[in-house]
Amino acid sequence: MIVPSRRRLVRLCAVGLLLSCGSGCSALRSTAAPPSFYSLDSARIEASAAGQAPAGRSPAAPTLIVSRPHAAAGFDSQSIIYIREAHRLDHFAHGEWVDTPARMLAPLIVSALEGSGRFRAVVAAPTGATGELRLDSEIVRLQQDFTSQPSRVRFTLRAHVVDSTTRRVLASRLFDESVAAASDDPYGGVIAANRAVQSVLEQLSTFCSTVAGQRQPAAAETRQRETGPTSSLPPAAP
Repeated sequence: MIVPSRRRLVRLCAVGLLLSCGSGCSALRSTAAPPSFYSLDSARIEASAAGQAPAGRSPAAPTLIVSRPHAAAGFDSQSIIYIREAHRLDHFAHGEWVDTPARMLAPLIVSALEGSGRFRAVVAAPTGATGELRLDSEIVRLQQDFTSQPSRVRFTLRAHVVDSTTRRVLASRLFDESVAAASDDPYGGVIAANRAVQSVLEQLSTFCSTVAGQRQPAAAETRQRETGPTSSLPPAAP
């Protein structure tokens, strides 16, 4: 009779341990910190701050259509990417972007280019509007680099300005900005990322404004060739 009692006791102890373990794991899961969500945002870039002409729109200024930005493989999700060694991308477990970087960047590009004062209008695609110029862009990288101390956030953007009529690429440029993070955590990286994006947007605004300015004399020349030379003879006497 003693042996069965001991067996029952062992079984009861085992069941108790399993229940304790289960309740402990449940408690750990319930107290785990939820992920934090971060955004890319930027103040409007005023024309005077960017070294551009005043924001008075000229009727001859082109309309610019801003295509949806693309993102290179590995940077097309809401994950906040960091690297500790070459060729390896990791992401923070408890920190994410509120949306993909490409989607967050689109309205920031429109806002920055509107502030330049070089365009009659700046319109985000998709749109039914037409424009003389189109801006295509791609996020090449947006990552926090821990291979150096302090860590640094690197933001690289490729941009093309295209003539909408001829579909010819008028100019291309690769923007690359690196900003030191104030702390080696997701929040420190997010602050640095916003500063890097702000710097690239200022450079992008200057780049697009320069292309638009160079295009206007060429467009006037083309119109003159199409309409023919203007006669310089005085009007005939009545």
